Amino acid sequence: MFSFIKKLFQRESEEPDPMKYLIVGLGNPGAEYDETRHNVGFEVIDNLAKRYDVDFDDASQGWVGEFKYKSRTFVLLKPTTFMNLSGKAVRYWMTKKKIKQENLLVVLDDLNLDYGKIRLKTKGSDGGHNGLKNIDQLLGNNKYARLRVGIGADFHKGQQVNYVLGKWSDKEWETLPDILASSAECVLAFGTIGAARAMNQYNKK
Repeated sequence: MFSFIKKLFQRESEEPDPMKYLIVGLGNPGAEYDETRHNVGFEVIDNLAKRYDVDFDDASQGWVGEFKYKSRTFVLLKPTTFMNLSGKAVRYWMTKKKIKQENLLVVLDDLNLDYGKIRLKTKGSDGGHNGLKNIDQLLGNNKYARLRVGIGADFHKGQQVNYVLGKWSDKEWETLPDILASSAECVLAFGTIGAARAMNQYNKK
C-alpha cells in the first residue's frame, strides 16, 4: 500500500504544472550584443526581471530566474546557447521545470513588423528567424506561442545582418522603454487571461 501511494505521489510530481509558464527571450550572450535589435527578446525579459526584482542564475544553457504573479509562476529564460541553438535551452528548461508546451512563450525580434509593433501568436512559421527555426526542430513542431517585437526593416539591400545586429538608433532609443513595457504586459496577460484574450488586447495596438 505504501509503495502504491509513493508511486502515485511521484507520478503527480512529474506532471507539468498548469500554473507555470516558461518565458524565453531570444538573443545572443556577450557585451557586444547588448542593446542590439536582435536582442530585444533579452530586453523584454530584463524588463520583467526589473519589475519583479528577479535575480538570474547563470545555469545550464541560460540565465534563469522566476517570479510569482496572480498565482502563476513565470520562469524567465535568456539562453546562452547563441541564437541559432536556442532550441537546446528551451527544450532543456521545459523538461527541467516541467512546463507544458502550451505554457511556453518565446519573445523575439521581427523584421517584418514595423518598429514598435508587437504580435502575439499561438503558432506559426519561423519566418526566417534562426532562433525559432532551431526551436521548431528540437521541439518537433511550431505549435507554441511567440511574441514578435517589430524592429522594422530600415536598411539597404545586403545590409540586413548589420541592421539586425546593430544598436538601436537615438530615435528608437527614445521610445524603446514604452515598447518593452507593453511587451512585458502582454507576457503577463498571456499567463493570466490566456493567449486568445491577450491577442485581442495587444495585437490591435
